Amino acid sequence: MKITNFGQKLPHFVALTRLDKPIGIYLLLWPMLWALWFAAKGVPQLDILFIFVLGTILTRSAGCAINDYADRDFDGHVARTQYRPLATGALSTRDALYAAAVLMALAFVLVLFTNPLTIGLSFVALLLAMVYPFAKRHTHLPQVILGAAFGFAIPMAFAAQTNHIPALGWGLFATAVIWSVAYDTLYAIADRPDDLKIGVKSSAILFGRYDLIIVGLIQITVLAALALIGLHADRSAPYFIGLVAASGFIAYQLWIARHREPGKCVQAFLNNSWMGMTVFIGLVVDYAINP
Repeated sequence: MKITNFGQKLPHFVALTRLDKPIGIYLLLWPMLWALWFAAKGVPQLDILFIFVLGTILTRSAGCAINDYADRDFDGHVARTQYRPLATGALSTRDALYAAAVLMALAFVLVLFTNPLTIGLSFVALLLAMVYPFAKRHTHLPQVILGAAFGFAIPMAFAAQTNHIPALGWGLFATAVIWSVAYDTLYAIADRPDDLKIGVKSSAILFGRYDLIIVGLIQITVLAALALIGLHADRSAPYFIGLVAASGFIAYQLWIARHREPGKCVQAFLNNSWMGMTVFIGLVVDYAINP
């Protein structure tokens, strides 16, 4: 690709990788940071922190490119996605694949600075990132695979920090997977009318009129799991205060999404970043006070 052509396409590459919409980065970032702080029992090694923060940005961006490649024949029929670069023709499928390959390669270079266990796990993370975009063709719960792809940074973080993955790490990973089903269902509710027309499956379609009840129950399960993890890790008041504060965001999400208005459901989805950040703040304060 010529430099001049790349310069012209750069805004479209930004849109392809959603760097202008960082919510996906945040939703990967918070569970990964939970994992690093639990693994290190406080502030992690700074080089590992840098590798995982930058790696989160790169892998999420690559995942978006793969997702748009997989959805290239569908996005033009969905109101929310009809202006994505592949749907409009601003970028080609080759552009999307090149972008994904370059970003994944950069992320892999970062992983090489960790240890063999983390490097091995990175291949599983790559497989999950590639499989998720196609899952919605075959299952009403693609969010489970999305959650596994998003949350796989958790076992990788434990591996990088401690060179092993304890039961707490896998419990935190399972919690992140469950959480993704809750917040991505809120997102899927906004697309439900279009998804029904084009035959794409989602949890919002599967749950039907019980969607928000199920989302609420899942979110409560997430908080309960985080509480059990905190007890197992001998955490104290600040951490649990963070969980109580996070419950307020759950109530807010369900309230604003109660009429299933697409814009409000997307707003409820976005609010999960604040929920994840609140849990992280509680964890950081707790370890600072009670190492």
